Amino acid sequence: MGQDRRWLAVLLRARVAILIVGIIAAVIVLSGPHLAFVVGIVIFIIALLFSVMLHEFGHFLTAKKFGMRVTQFFVGFGTTLWSFFRGETEYGVKALPFGGFVKITGMTSMEEIDVADEPRSFRNQPGWQRIIVLAAGSFMHFVLALFLLFVLAIGIGMAQNSNQISAVTTCVPASVAALNSDSPCAGAGPGKSPAMEAGLKPGDRIISLNGKPVTSFNDLHTVLASQKAGVPVPIVVVRHGHDVDFTVSLAHIPRDAVPFLGMEPVTVYQREGFTGSIAFAGSQFGDTITSSVSAIGRLPAAIPDLFAKDRAKTPAGDVSSVVGVGDVTGTVVEAAIPWQAKVTLVLYLIASLNIFVGLFNLLPLLPLDGGHLAVVIFERIRAWFARLRGRPDPGLVDIQKLVPVSMLVFAVLVGFGTLLIAADIFNPVHIQV
Repeated sequence: MGQDRRWLAVLLRARVAILIVGIIAAVIVLSGPHLAFVVGIVIFIIALLFSVMLHEFGHFLTAKKFGMRVTQFFVGFGTTLWSFFRGETEYGVKALPFGGFVKITGMTSMEEIDVADEPRSFRNQPGWQRIIVLAAGSFMHFVLALFLLFVLAIGIGMAQNSNQISAVTTCVPASVAALNSDSPCAGAGPGKSPAMEAGLKPGDRIISLNGKPVTSFNDLHTVLASQKAGVPVPIVVVRHGHDVDFTVSLAHIPRDAVPFLGMEPVTVYQREGFTGSIAFAGSQFGDTITSSVSAIGRLPAAIPDLFAKDRAKTPAGDVSSVVGVGDVTGTVVEAAIPWQAKVTLVLYLIASLNIFVGLFNLLPLLPLDGGHLAVVIFERIRAWFARLRGRPDPGLVDIQKLVPVSMLVFAVLVGFGTLLIAADIFNPVHIQV
């Protein structure tokens, strides 16, 4: 009878899993022409779950390494769908795929545990070991971000403008602002752009301008900067494998120091070597750290403008919840841009999110890991002062006294997170890709 009940439970859990898969499949099928958008959101959800589990794996791995007692490692929350034991640890999957958790015995002074388990409890280990276990979650976020940036550089490459023409502008924009806008010809005069006037076409590769060689877009920009508008100059392009000579009179756009030619370059992706990829990953990681710290600092100022009509132009336009980031990922995957650009943007999003979450989790606020880190560091500093004064170690902080503060911080985080999700649903910031 017991065996029959176990099989019945397995079948019931399987039906729940099949129902969830069916709902996801129905959403994808009903999405119709927006299938790519849904695929982008699914990619983001999978990446987010993987990031969360990697965070927990950091705690799990270091706790195991130091001999602490780890009783559970689960994907998801709620009802257990499937699990198994290996040694003293239960591994499994729960019904709600909204994250995961690892349970280490004796995480705080409040937890009641068996006397036999106390020597291997978290709270009974040296301070440096507890610090490593607590910091390991954020460390794994940083490792994942660095790995993604490295893969981006060595596998996809960096986007660079080439000296080949992808499109010819039809007009001379009226201003620098118009030139950099989505509609450069809005409000422009009737005249054609120099490139169109000269007869340049998409696919042409510019190899010289006014006798100066051009091998890249940077070369072209440098040569253009040395020219004068309105003066006819020779330009040579490669068209269908043959050199073709033209004469072009560059135009002037007010307040633009570089004469205007009127062409859009083809974007190429240049892969980095192993050393270059490491350097790129480190550089981008540092830049993202700086921008993430700035974003965390702007969070309070963003609250008043979350539901403003012009949210995108306020500090609230720079912050987003997982809903907003998921929407951006879907938009990127759906956009009519080269696959390299899609992969680049998605990897940047995932890497940036991991860096932000890793930093945010280190804030010295309970119940975040940073709050527990602050408690352990305070304990060790207090013990050091006690030792200097010839007194015994005061021991663990009475975490129960910090429960009200922890609950307040938790309520604030949940409240702000809910507010941000609501803003991303009812007042989203739409990006142009």
